[in-house]
Amino acid sequence: MSITLKDKMKGLSPARRKIIKARTVELVKEQMTLRELRRARKLTQVSVARQLHLTQDSVSRLEQRSDVLLSTLRKTIKAMGGNLCLVAEFPDREPVVLSGIGEIEPPEQRSTHRRHADAQ
Repeated sequence: MSITLKDKMKGLSPARRKIIKARTVELVKEQMTLRELRRARKLTQVSVARQLHLTQDSVSRLEQRSDVLLSTLRKTIKAMGGNLCLVAEFPDREPVVLSGIGEIEPPEQRSTHRRHADAQ
């Protein structure tokens, strides 16, 4: 006879069930699409589009993409009231927070980089 998850959970102590529930909430929070994140923030595509100076249709298409520029993702998260943080994880060390990736450089820095690249 098989045991259901519900039965298994009933057999655990209240403290253990609380720990499992808290971890479940953490895992669910860690895995969200842009659409789910927007909805969790109680925002509409129209309100995000206004912040980004885009159309609602553009936000809809952005939410459906699996390959997004980091600068676009950063702007979208900012329009939702958050900040994008990138973390690199390796098996042999603690996670490393990456900085400066996906940020838009001021025009004078971009032109300097281009001149150096052209000179090489």
